[in-house]
Amino acid sequence: MIARYKLLGQVLIGLLVGAVIYFSPEFAGFNTLTTVPFLKNVNFDLSILYIPVVIFIVTATSNAVNLTDGLDGLAIGIIAIVMIALALLSYVSGNAIFANYLNILYLPGSGELSVFVSALVGASLGFLWYNCYPAQVFMGDTGSLALGGAFGILAVLIKKELFIPILGGIFFMETLSVIIQRLYFKYSKKKYGEGRRVFKMAPVHHHFEMVGLQEPKIVVRFYIIAIVLAIISLVSFKIR
Repeated sequence: MIARYKLLGQVLIGLLVGAVIYFSPEFAGFNTLTTVPFLKNVNFDLSILYIPVVIFIVTATSNAVNLTDGLDGLAIGIIAIVMIALALLSYVSGNAIFANYLNILYLPGSGELSVFVSALVGASLGFLWYNCYPAQVFMGDTGSLALGGAFGILAVLIKKELFIPILGGIFFMETLSVIIQRLYFKYSKKKYGEGRRVFKMAPVHHHFEMVGLQEPKIVVRFYIIAIVLAIISLVSFKIR
């Protein structure tokens, strides 16, 4: 029952954000457009599907961060890395000179988002100080769902929705591992009479724990992957 209320809240927030962008005159001309990764001067128009897509993005990113929050310092550290990249993307998207140089949508006012995102980075680092292994504080659903939602909404506001699987690749991988595990378990139970697993445990960070890797090593390696993905997301604008 509680899960239903969480999902309802995510859907309502996504609906609100999508409707504001879709109908607001301030977004006229680019309200349903999104930047396509690795393609120069190509923007995809989501048209009438825009609001449902925004709802899906907010719900998906919110739950993805929540699933990732299973090891000390894992989710909050990756959020900090992702937010640093989003701060840079927000700034260049709101600067006409940089936007023109990078061949991306110029979004007047989006540079102001970099202030908010920078504050999130600072808060994340402050929290990480006490959440790193062994953790003294924990964020729980309240923090992970809100931060995941913020990630999705920020990507929507700066028209970088299609960058989410790249920039948030760790979150995407964690969610995919849960989906694969559940689908294969149900399939194998129906076919063989007993449920079988692809991973020893899902989300995938628990799989690595089960195979013998120490928690701090898993977290640091996931950080490295997140940094590489953030760099790929940023440099993609100049390798198109």
